[in-house]
Amino acid sequence: MNKKIKPALIIGAGGHSKVLAECLNLLSIEIIGFIYKEISKVQKIHEGPFLEEDKVLDKYDPNEVNLVNGIGFMPNNNKRHEISSDMRNKGFKFLTVIHPSVAIPESVKIDEGVQIMSGSVIQPGVQIGKDTIINTGVILDHDCNIGMNCHLATGVKCSGNVTIQKHTFIGTGTSIINDINVGENSVIAAGSTIFRDIPDNTTIIQKKHNMIAE
Repeated sequence: MNKKIKPALIIGAGGHSKVLAECLNLLSIEIIGFIYKEISKVQKIHEGPFLEEDKVLDKYDPNEVNLVNGIGFMPNNNKRHEISSDMRNKGFKFLTVIHPSVAIPESVKIDEGVQIMSGSVIQPGVQIGKDTIINTGVILDHDCNIGMNCHLATGVKCSGNVTIQKHTFIGTGTSIINDINVGENSVIAAGSTIFRDIPDNTTIIQKKHNMIAE
């Protein structure tokens, strides 16, 4: 067990929590268990222990444990953000989880609760906001600025100086050229190529070589 880091409670028991659990194991961080409201409905994709209902947190001192948000972030679903806000209001803090395969330059700024998965590349000058997921194999080139509560899905590539505003979902395999701004609360479809700025509250559907905004 890593003596310098408090043991962790993982909220959720699906695929995203499974990946996070493996990362915590590699980092030698103790996992107390997985919190899930209805144990009978949990798809047993990994070993427990499973702790039923959020009230289990009443048994723990926020100063003695860290939380890990194992709820995935999908478009038009605020559950992940709502859980984080609620738990912080109760005094808990969320662990920042960075897979040991990821090298972080000294100039990179990472906020609380960020999760960076295996094989990602983070270059100098990058900033990543609170609770954002940088999923497997994402590339963030120099000076990218990623807002809070975003999800960059597997294989997203951002060239230098890309800005992604808060609460935005970038789909698997999307490429964003340099100096682009993607507005907040936006959704970018998997496999898109983003070559112009995207306004706030925009959904992008990629059809061949055309970007269609909704």
